Amino acid sequence: MIISKRATNMQESPIRKLAGIANKTKKQGIHVYHLNIGQPDIPTPEIFYKNINDFTGKVLEYGPSDGFPELKEAMVNYFSRYNIQLEPADIIITCGGSEAILFAFSAIADAGDEIIVPEPFYTNYNGYATLANLTISPVPTKAEEGFHLPPMPEIEKKINPKTRAIMINSPNNPTGTVFTRDEIIGLGELARKYNLFLVADEVYKEFTYDGEKHFSILELEGIEDRVIVVDSISKRYSACGARVGALISRNKDITQSALKFGQARLCPPSLGQIGAIGTYQLPPDYFKSTQAEYQQRRDVLFDILTSNKDVVLQKPKGAFYIMAKLPVDDSDNFAKWMLGEFNVNGETVMVAPGAGFYSTPGKGKQELRIAYVLGIDKLKKAGEIILKAIEAYS
Repeated sequence: MIISKRATNMQESPIRKLAGIANKTKKQGIHVYHLNIGQPDIPTPEIFYKNINDFTGKVLEYGPSDGFPELKEAMVNYFSRYNIQLEPADIIITCGGSEAILFAFSAIADAGDEIIVPEPFYTNYNGYATLANLTISPVPTKAEEGFHLPPMPEIEKKINPKTRAIMINSPNNPTGTVFTRDEIIGLGELARKYNLFLVADEVYKEFTYDGEKHFSILELEGIEDRVIVVDSISKRYSACGARVGALISRNKDITQSALKFGQARLCPPSLGQIGAIGTYQLPPDYFKSTQAEYQQRRDVLFDILTSNKDVVLQKPKGAFYIMAKLPVDDSDNFAKWMLGEFNVNGETVMVAPGAGFYSTPGKGKQELRIAYVLGIDKLKKAGEIILKAIEAYS
């Protein structure tokens, strides 16, 4: 039997594809530090569990396809803290930010259309583009330049009659780059000039360091009808398993389209939404300790990795990832080897090979994405193991 081209072309996740090797390594009694996946170890807020525990319903019923009104109201209030004014109708609750990406792609483009995305980018953009039969048109960025955008004329060259949107992720996964206000305004001008949608994955918006400030595309003026934001509680409130995200747009055609997609899958998770209502009601200072913890982890890992002068890395300003260019020939082979054949005193590290965060063949072969989602002591051990692995592999 022949399976679909869509299934054949679907990219294997660089974040999870080495799980089989990791399981085999663990069975040998070797401890594995998981820096491959953005799973925070920060405790989920107690209010999340309290809200769920206080649920008194006798039946866990279907909820509205666009999400609970109480959650949308809580989100409207949350965004107002950042001087971003929304209405509940601008928000469609989704099964995680992942579904919001698929809904956005499906609403703005048809089969064969193109979406411009700076690379490296969150690996699942490749997967959702495949599901929607779209093509990602990559804009290259460089480790040596901190993965910031090239000049706008370089991006403008990518625009053609099939282009439907520009998509960014800031703070960025996998690089930790926070695009500047000027960069985002420049993209907004391109969207205006060429009548394109501008999509932003802003799920890490609270996690910025060294005084850096996140600038949302929802703050852009004059292109309100073509702005779409992907949101999620997964990283913001350390609630990845809740699977609660959102598509946000002031364009009613977009939200109505997303609602129809949502009706096809019935509803987002009810208990996850009940918990999420409480998290969005937390005071703004909730993030201070989390932000400080991640900044300290970033500093520790950055200092360890850059002690090897052959590692190319600029200190990232946000999220909780480092995309490091290593002195290795193939980061995929290196990651497999480090996980399956190398250890230091019975310990090794699992990371994500860089090529899976690109759509251009051959790119990212020397890069690794490393998630600093473990406590300082564990992170120090993992970083030292990576350094020793680089030396041994070379």
